[in-house]
Amino acid sequence: MPRPLRVAIVGAGPAGIYAADALLKSEAANDPGVSIDLFERMPAPFGLIRYGVAPDHPRIKGIVTALHQVLDKPQIRLFGNVSYPSDITLDDLRAFYDAVIFSTGAEADRELNIPGVDLDGSYGAAEFVSWYDGHPDVPRTWPLEAEKVAVLGVGNVALDVARVLAKTADELLPTEIPANVYEGLKANKALEVHVFGRRGPAQAKFSPMELRELDHSPSIEVIVNPEDIDYDQGSIDARRSNKQVDMVAKTLENWAIRDVGDRPHKLFLHFFESPAEILGEDGRVVGLRTERTELDGTGNVRGTGEFTTWDVQAVYRAVGYLSEELPKLPWDAASGTVPDQGGRVVEGGEHVTSTYVTGWIRRGPIGLIGHTKGDANETVANLLEDHREGRLHTPEAPQEDAVVAFLEGRGVAYTTWDGWYRLDAAERALGEAEGRERIKIVEREEMLRASGVEV
Repeated sequence: MPRPLRVAIVGAGPAGIYAADALLKSEAANDPGVSIDLFERMPAPFGLIRYGVAPDHPRIKGIVTALHQVLDKPQIRLFGNVSYPSDITLDDLRAFYDAVIFSTGAEADRELNIPGVDLDGSYGAAEFVSWYDGHPDVPRTWPLEAEKVAVLGVGNVALDVARVLAKTADELLPTEIPANVYEGLKANKALEVHVFGRRGPAQAKFSPMELRELDHSPSIEVIVNPEDIDYDQGSIDARRSNKQVDMVAKTLENWAIRDVGDRPHKLFLHFFESPAEILGEDGRVVGLRTERTELDGTGNVRGTGEFTTWDVQAVYRAVGYLSEELPKLPWDAASGTVPDQGGRVVEGGEHVTSTYVTGWIRRGPIGLIGHTKGDANETVANLLEDHREGRLHTPEAPQEDAVVAFLEGRGVAYTTWDGWYRLDAAERALGEAEGRERIKIVEREEMLRASGVEV
């Protein structure tokens, strides 16, 4: 009797859930069907949305509603608090599944190779995001002593970091931030936040809505220097060909020509300033040195040899995320991705049988959350083609209870989709007691207990 196609997905963030959804919507989901298990190292699902999106972005967190509907499907199981490869290896997964999809995303900071990057007061943006998003594996406190802060980078993560640093703790209190984050932000001394971009307004990677949101806070005065509004032919072409680029440029132009208001926290957006050195004294950050750049006609920039020293006491590097290498898989260290062709993992020019990737581990941390849908569809289409053509391997123990017995035999304290409903209810109850929608539970053991797991 034919059995369902068994697929393991490692990583239960948006990319992994979109892959599960693509499988469920495929012809293979009909008789004899598909059976999908999602493995997630955190006790809760949703990845980047739970631990990478700023707490004052409820609109983006609304994507959870759509992901929830996918995980509610009976063909899908969630195994949370299960780490690859310490709790389950690739060989283990191959014993239970016809195919394995890796969708582990990116959580580490990409390196910025300038002098002073290791000084006390120089931080990776990813670390700070994990702290204010209540990630269980980072410290519970964060030093917020600096009155003047630099943020390096002109993407949405840089905007999130700058906005959280510039807002008051009470502005963020209605969100799901836990008590330790609220207390930390109450002690924040930042009065000036300076965001630095190496290129010009037309090359900024902000999304228009994220940029405009900066100006909505009653405590943040957004300031743009009129001298930073400059375009070459490459910039003009970019504006003409991309509506979002044009909207970002127009917003920045409007801010550059208006009078500076009196909101208490100043947030400066600087362009054509390339970070050259983080300055230190006695091991601590005391300034930032940048080189002025100029457009070269193509939208790229060159240095002018003119340097400026900025009085800042902390520097946050928001220059991109980087995925962690996955043991037993080929790895491209330069791009921080698993080599692939159409989502099929490739080593030495050959497809690694039954092994696939999707999302940021496949193409790098670029694009918005929704962009991973196209990745998932392509990866799943190729997986299903391999299934039809008989190219998948045959697992030794494809029964659904086999992996459960394996995890229990290993003593892995795993959470389930039902456990997420319990955790969700517990966080909402904490919030309700304070008139808020939710308060995030931070400690891993508390998350497990709330999920109904004995620890």
